[in-house]
Amino acid sequence: MFADVDVFISNYTLVDPEIYQLWIEGCSSSEAVGTLEKRGIVKITGAPLDLVASDVLDHYRTFSLLERLLSVPPKLSEQLSFQLDPQTRQLLIEKYYEFDEPVVRELLGKKLSWRQRREAEEAGERAGVLGRSCRRQCLNLKRVFKAVEDLPGCLEANIKTHFLLSDQLAKKYAAVVFITCMRFETSKKKLQYLSFSDFYHCALAIMSGWTYCYTGQDFYDTEMDREFLLDLREFRILLEKEKEHKHLVCMKLRPKLLEKSYQELELNFRAYTRGLIGVACNLHRARELRSLFLDLVEKCIEPFRSGGWSLTDLEQLLIAYEQCALQMDSLRELDLKVAFERFMKVISSCIIKMYHT
Repeated sequence: MFADVDVFISNYTLVDPEIYQLWIEGCSSSEAVGTLEKRGIVKITGAPLDLVASDVLDHYRTFSLLERLLSVPPKLSEQLSFQLDPQTRQLLIEKYYEFDEPVVRELLGKKLSWRQRREAEEAGERAGVLGRSCRRQCLNLKRVFKAVEDLPGCLEANIKTHFLLSDQLAKKYAAVVFITCMRFETSKKKLQYLSFSDFYHCALAIMSGWTYCYTGQDFYDTEMDREFLLDLREFRILLEKEKEHKHLVCMKLRPKLLEKSYQELELNFRAYTRGLIGVACNLHRARELRSLFLDLVEKCIEPFRSGGWSLTDLEQLLIAYEQCALQMDSLRELDLKVAFERFMKVISSCIIKMYHT
């Protein structure tokens, strides 16, 4: 008696990181061969060019088959068609979901339509990013956004769970999803000087400081803490106590600032405090919240620029502004100290990051 035995023999799928990178960048197989030839692949390996071309084409076929799995990364570890070790799986996923910041900057705050995709491709072209790569990035952004926009909990954790991305890349996607969910204005002419890095920094600061994530209630970081935003209206008391606040700030900064900066502070303190408090008092309105970055530029950053403030002096001013306000009885009597600290921590971080001299 002989038993029937089915035998399956398989080897791990080999992925050349250099060829994969060229595929990710949107190069065709022939363009990839040309690039490798320029890098001296024939001399390094001793292989004839036609063998290199055959290897590249074989890799490209594999990548095309893997792409349908990469749209749902957990499937890579479940499928049996390709034997992939954990390091290779992570390389495939991480590289596939990486994006070029100039491309994503063009898409920030916008729902992905054909028009926005075309604008992103044009931005990519200016930054030297090929059209195929731009299309991949646009589709990935749309895919991640749809998967996590309505999920409860932390955006970063949800993205890591559903797409198996590294902490750093998941944070970037979380910032993009947050800006889109909140419908922040990012495309006005006065905001064009801001990079993806600027918005990324500000989005993370707002998510950790002004959403329900801060309070721990249900741990939503796509919902602003409405009670906190309503409390900010009470900061008007600082405008009524402007002389006292100004005196404290000037006393604190006199030994630290150059004479020119100190005179600028004395002369324009009213404009600075009205800008900061004006932003705070209107954040409870959805329309004003959406225009937060524009308001920061117009009401805070432009006046500071006009005053010729250096970044170092501006940091000192914002620290002193907060500390001196917290010393005043006005905020303590209205039980606003915690709210003011919470507001100033985020707003100072955003202003410093957005203040390009």
